[in-house]
Amino acid sequence: MPEGHTIHRLAARHAELFAGEKLLAASPQGRFAEGAALLSGSVLEGTEAYGKHLLHHYAGELTLHVHLGLYGKVTDGDGEPPEPIGQIRLRLASDRHWLDLRGPAACELLTPPEVAVLRARLGPDPLRADADPQRAYDRIRRSSTSLAALLLDQSVVAGTGLIFVMEALFRAGLPPTLPGRDLTRPGWDALWADLVELMALAVAAGRIDTVRPAHLPEAMGRPPRVDRHGGEVYVYRRAGQPCHLCGTPVSRGTLGTRNLYWCPTCQA
Repeated sequence: MPEGHTIHRLAARHAELFAGEKLLAASPQGRFAEGAALLSGSVLEGTEAYGKHLLHHYAGELTLHVHLGLYGKVTDGDGEPPEPIGQIRLRLASDRHWLDLRGPAACELLTPPEVAVLRARLGPDPLRADADPQRAYDRIRRSSTSLAALLLDQSVVAGTGLIFVMEALFRAGLPPTLPGRDLTRPGWDALWADLVELMALAVAAGRIDTVRPAHLPEAMGRPPRVDRHGGEVYVYRRAGQPCHLCGTPVSRGTLGTRNLYWCPTCQA
């Protein structure tokens, strides 16, 4: 599932393509035909991301809400849109650009009260200027749940996925199994600041890199990471490989259906 930085990049991209434009909307697949009919002919006033949720705000207080989930994909292009191929849930088009949405977990139109409900159930997003990290810490400091589980809970922190959580915990020297109530306020402040920095860098670069300059391949004389996710990381998907800092093999455990990764020495 795409992490929050990807959704923020999409929001910026869609504003660049379509903001201020009157759009034609269609659902070649048919599953969003009614919504597309209501949307078609509306002017896109702005876009935003909140965690892993993408919002298009149209004139007339109409909001398109998209959550990509595990399988959703968005493509776009210039000029006339191509002939529909595959299961396109939503196609948007202006005189100059087009956009296709396939396989989202959610694609729906929301009223302003429904948008407010969506926002209320999400925790603060480290990539948003209006984020209130105290709200997340109030949840964390009262909980015996593991810190990894809390940070992956979108009602606690919005937009963080497994890569950001595993890597931020490593950089903070905190084990993923640490109960939330054992995280100090200074520890939370540092962890939040690191999430803000890492996620902002990922928005700019288009991929997640979490390794500090001193631990990059060229600085350490080690081979670069080869992984379909790209980016240099400390522990994510590196089970059994030596820690870049201490050489201890990276450990792997489970949290429900997810894998956890950590260094048993650096995060003791």
